[in-house]
Parts: sequence; structure tokens; C-alpha cells
Amino acid sequence: MLKNYFKIAWRNLVKNKVYSAINIVGLAAGMAVAMLIGLWISDEVTYDNYHTNHKELAQLMTVFVDNDGTRSASAAVAMPAGEELRSKYGSDFKNISMASWNFGHVLGVGNKKITGQGMWVEHNFPSMLSLKMIKGNINALNDPSSVLISASIAKSLFGDADAINKTIRFDNKNDFKVAGVFEDLPHNTTLYDAKLFLPWKKYITTEDWLKRAATQWNNHSWQCFVQLNDNVDVAKLTAKIKNVVMVHKNAATDGVEEAFIHPMDKWHLYSDFKNGEATSGRIQFVWLFAVIGVFVLLLACINFMNLSTARSEKRAKEVGIRKTVGSVKSQLISQFLSESVLVAFLSFALAILLVIVLLPMFNKLADKSISIPWSNGAFWLLATAFTLLTGLIAGSYPALYLSKFEPIKVLKGTFRVGKYASLPRKVLVVVQFTFSIALIIGTIIVYKQILFAQNRPVNYDKAGLITIPMTTPDLYGHYDALRSDLIATGAVENMAESSSPTTAVYANQIGFNWQGKDPNTLPSFGTIGVTVDFGKTIGWQIKEGRDFSKDFATDSLGMILNEAAVKQINMKRDIVGQTIQFNDRNYTVVGVIKDMVMESPYQPVTPTVFTYDPNWANVISIKMKPGVGVKDALGKIEAVFKKYNPSSPFDYSFNDEEYAKKFADEQRVGRLATFFTILAIFISCLGLFGLASFVAEQRKKEIGVRKVLGASVFNLWQMLSKEFALLVGISCLVAIPLAWYYLNGWLKHYNYKTDISWWIFVVSCVGALMVTLITVSFQAIKAAIANPVKSLRTE
Repeated sequence: MLKNYFKIAWRNLVKNKVYSAINIVGLAAGMAVAMLIGLWISDEVTYDNYHTNHKELAQLMTVFVDNDGTRSASAAVAMPAGEELRSKYGSDFKNISMASWNFGHVLGVGNKKITGQGMWVEHNFPSMLSLKMIKGNINALNDPSSVLISASIAKSLFGDADAINKTIRFDNKNDFKVAGVFEDLPHNTTLYDAKLFLPWKKYITTEDWLKRAATQWNNHSWQCFVQLNDNVDVAKLTAKIKNVVMVHKNAATDGVEEAFIHPMDKWHLYSDFKNGEATSGRIQFVWLFAVIGVFVLLLACINFMNLSTARSEKRAKEVGIRKTVGSVKSQLISQFLSESVLVAFLSFALAILLVIVLLPMFNKLADKSISIPWSNGAFWLLATAFTLLTGLIAGSYPALYLSKFEPIKVLKGTFRVGKYASLPRKVLVVVQFTFSIALIIGTIIVYKQILFAQNRPVNYDKAGLITIPMTTPDLYGHYDALRSDLIATGAVENMAESSSPTTAVYANQIGFNWQGKDPNTLPSFGTIGVTVDFGKTIGWQIKEGRDFSKDFATDSLGMILNEAAVKQINMKRDIVGQTIQFNDRNYTVVGVIKDMVMESPYQPVTPTVFTYDPNWANVISIKMKPGVGVKDALGKIEAVFKKYNPSSPFDYSFNDEEYAKKFADEQRVGRLATFFTILAIFISCLGLFGLASFVAEQRKKEIGVRKVLGASVFNLWQMLSKEFALLVGISCLVAIPLAWYYLNGWLKHYNYKTDISWWIFVVSCVGALMVTLITVSFQAIKAAIANPVKSLRTE
């Protein structure tokens, strides 16, 4: 019987090629979108699952509590934190490791120099991460002269030769022996960029300030990773260690700081902290794209339902004869469901091909390295279940609808589908276009928000500005000579050094004091040390007072504030010339600059102070001269750097490109939303095309009569198109409030955000209407210009 069902189903598909093709292509497109989104969601929710211990791993974080109750979370902790956890709460942890941040370093073997990102970590950290060792010992960092490197670094430095026990020159300062080579971490891990791990024992002996930091609880410059013991409850442990920092600090002078544990399984999906709690992050995109995937697949299923029920009169006699010869309703339902399941599996085969073709582009849009898990049995089991479920959903309504026809009416020729038979199809079309229009509106608003932030005045000149990290000691102590040589090339307008680039604020500190300050407050300021030419190099905008100058010897204790810092200080008189105490030194405010957007363009500017402190610098900023070719200028700049830093590669970044990266997440969402919107509209229009074709065929005699009686092509086009245009109009009325409600909520995540303009809804609805009319017009005009003699010949 089952074989018979599928044989009949196949014959029906072959007999109605156009409608079959529309059903298969539409369903395949919906399934391909659902599969792509499914693979993307799988990649997101399994982030960091590469680490065997991921359920036990976590990070120690702190919450700084301001006097007004504002709570801000940070992953930066003091160096003594790790030892404090070991000594007082050791029974709750299997492992604890302090670590530096993941920064770029210069690695050299002979004349070969490369740059690789890496971290200084305690010896147990690699085993906590369960690194997959290709060669060597995972616990080798117990030796302060050893290093663990990734397979890609080993390949770059040593080619196919064995890297074990070979020596690497690190930042042109220290030599390390390669004690192990590990498999590169996959793209969907937080520490994906970490290509080498260096011994913490060596790190804490390299500088005097690091030795002092071992007992300093106000110096938050490191990370602390932990591995929990079995059956440890994170919430209870957080409550237990909450005051681990404050027992060593004075709340009145140092502020209130609370510790908490942030599990690895939440690092990626719950990375946005509101009032000190991880409330959101990429999890909102997971839910968003999950909903989009379900709805896009539903659009394809709606097409199948609509076309199947629309052609009900064509199948009515078949149902009548089957019932007459003894078929029961359940058998008819099985027959029609077998047809939809066959279509679903044919669509699945086409969907797989579409995914193979689209996956490279999708990976580029989503910044992923997703692949189809061909050898994974669970994938094929899920794919089969997914296809079967899709077929059953798509075929359920047509099967129930067609199987209830009465055989007597059908065979007598008195069967009519009824006045309201098309109502369910109209409702489904409205659902289709409601979702498509909402996607169009959402995509426009996402891009409008991106453009709004991109057009925000940054109040410095990004054009022609490049940043070079000072990774080796060779670049220190040569500021004046290096600057003179660069300007002498004719390609450089100016050069300066600073402790943060213009696209970040590396340090935030408390401990500031001034006349009139509320003694009960401990405000935090971004703190950046700069050389005298920094403002002229980046082109910051002086609002009050003046810039740093070599003409004023007192500028060594000078300070420049941004507008946000002035607002936070809230001094009742002109702040220029006033004294601000910081680190037990008195600084004179010499100027105020307009707020520079150095961090997130969607958030308020951090109150920041700039001090004339060349000793703190670790970043070089260079302003290239306008009119000089970029390639020519970079060649001349590189030659100067090779003179002072011959042992290192010339690594630089363009400021405008680094700033553009701040929009990466929103741009990815925008590109993916555009991709899914186009496919959703395509699927909806495919269904409209089929319905319009069916309506034109159903009314061909009416069209013939009207044409004979003098109806113009435009009149006939209008008659056939207005019904679909009305449905799209209803969709607009439903989509607009829904889209406004959800997008208004999305925009609340941003402090600096665009508004939802009325023209977005107009453009989206007009666009949807135009696409609908273009889709329907092909069949409408084709029917309108047909020879009426052919349609009326049988009368």
C-alpha cells in the first residue's frame, strides 16, 4: 500500500510539473534557510565545548559598586586574587590560574620573525583547557624557560621540522624552549586567537611593577580562571567568595568591589552585563535567528498548503472515486501525506545542494567556520526527522481538506469549493507577507542604527592615522630620534606615543581628588599617558584651554580632560587652571577636549584624563601626510622602524579600520537579516506566482468573455492583481505594529541609538507591494493578452 501511495504521488508530481517545481523549490529554499540557521545556532550554543572541562571552567570577575548604586562588571582582577582563592576556598576548586590578557608578541627563530597572540599563564592552565597536544608535555609551563605553541605557529616558524626543544626569541627580550605543540583552538572558542602560552613564573619576574603587583589589590590588570570541583553550585560559591577582595580593601578610600564566578558556558552567549549581571549577549541573536528559521520554513510550508488546496477541484474527482470504491478517510489522508513527504525529501536533496553552495558565503557573512557534519550520525537522524516533520506539517492541512470531500456531490458534478473556501489561503498569504514585511522593516532599522553610530562625531581625525604596538624594548627610549626620522621621510606629518590607542581605553582608575569633591564618592576615570605631540597627531579638538606644549615645563604635571570627565567632576567654576590630585601628585588642568569616541560608538563616552607621561607609553600613533600614496608612505615608515627595531616585523593597523570593527556584530546581524529577508521574499513570491497562475487558469473563461466584451489588458490586470494587493495591504497593517514593538525593544540595548522613522514603514510596505505586483503581473498580463477564442472554444 505504501509503495502504491508513493507511485501515485510521483505520477501527480510529474503530471503537474510547474506546480511541483514551485513546491519543491520553495520548500527547498525554506529548508536550506532552516538548515543554515540550525548549523549557526549549533555553532553558537556549543561555543567552548571543545574544552573537555567546559562545564567546570569559569572566570573570576568583579563588580564595582558606585556610590549611586551603579554596578559595573569587569573581567580584570588584581594579581593576589588567585592565591587568595587557593588559600581560603581551595576545597571548591580543582584548579586556579592567573593569566595575562591575550596580546600580540614578536616571535623569532634566526632571521624569521612573525607575530603571534599569546598569554602568560600558570602551569596548570593548559590542562584546564584540555589542550590537544600534538607533541610535548601539557604541564611543561612549570619550567619558567618553556613555552607551548600552536601547530600553526610551529608550522610558520619551523616548517615541517620538529619544533620540540627548539628555541624561540620572544619580543626580542627572552628566549624560550618549545616544550609542546598543541592543536590550534577551533574558531568557536573564546581563546581562539591564543597561539602560545608562556610561563607565569617567568612573567612575574620580568618587571619590578609586576613583582610589586603581587600584593596590590587596586591594580586590576589580569585575569583569573578557575576549574570548579564536582557538584559545586556556582550561585552558592559566588555568595561565599563575594567579599574575597573587600577583606583587603577600605571601602571608604578604595570603593566597593564584589567578586563573582562567570561560567565558561556563558562567556559567549551571556557577555553583556547590565548592572553587574550577565543578562544578555549573543543569546538574543540565537533566539532571533531561531524564530526567523522557523518562520521562513513555515513560509515554504504555507506555499505547499496554498497550492494544494487551491487545486482542490482538480483532485475532487479522484477523491470521489477513491471513496466510492471503499477508501476510508485515513487512507486518503495517508495518500496525500505521502505526497507531501515525497516532496519534502526531494526538497531536502535540493536543500543540501543549496547549503553546499551557500555555505561559503554564509560563513563569510556570519564570520564562522561552519561545515556540514557529513559523518555525524546524529546530524542525519535529525535531518531525516526534520524532513519528515516538514512534510507532515506542509501536507497536514491539504490532506485533511481534500479527504473530507463528499463523493456524491463530486461525481454528480455539483461539488463547489464554496464562497469562503479561499479564506484560509488568504489568511496564510497574509501571514507570509506579514513576516516578510516585518523582516524588511527590521533590516532597514538595523542598518539605520549602524549608520547612525558610524556618523557619530568621533572628534579626532581618523584619516591617515596608523597605530603600531611597542612590543619590543628596541622601540623604547628613542622617541625624539624616531619622530625626527619619520618626519624627515616626507611621508609623515606627526608622531606620538600613548598608553592606549585611539580606539580603546586600557586603564580605568579611582583615587582622584579635587576641591569641592564629595568625600563619599569614588568616581572612576579612564587614564591615558601621552607624549606632548599626541593631540596634534590625532587631531583632537580643544574646547577650552590649550594642548600640551614643550614650551611649558610645568606640563609634566599637566592634565587634559574630556567633556565627560568635566561633567563628572562637576566643578562650579572654570576647570582650566584648577588642581586635581591623582596618585598623590597634584596635576594642573591645562585644557579640555571634546569627547572622543574611543570605545563603543553605541555607549556614552568614558570620562577620561590625559597626562603628559611618556614613560607609560606602549603604543605609537603616526599621522601620514595627506597627498602621499599609502603604499609609498608605509614603505618609508617601515624603513625607519627597521632601523630602530630590526628584529621585529613591521606590524601596524589603520585607525579607521580598527574603528570600523566596532560595528562588526551589528553589521553581521544586518547582513544575515538581509540574506534571510531576500530568501523569505523569494519564497513568498514563489507561492504568489503559483497562486496567481492558478487563479488565472481558473478564471480563463471569465477573462475571455470580458475581453470579447471590450475589457482592456489594464482592466484585466487590475481585476487579477487587486486581490493580492489587498492581502499585502492587510499584511502591512499587521506587520507595522509588531515590527515597531520588537525593534523598539531591541534599540533599548543601546544608549546611543537611532529613532524609528515613519518612512521606514512606508518604504517597506511600498516595496512589498511592488514585489507582489511584479510577481502577479506576469501571470495576469499573460492571461489578459491570451486569445479569447481558445478559452471560449468549448462553450
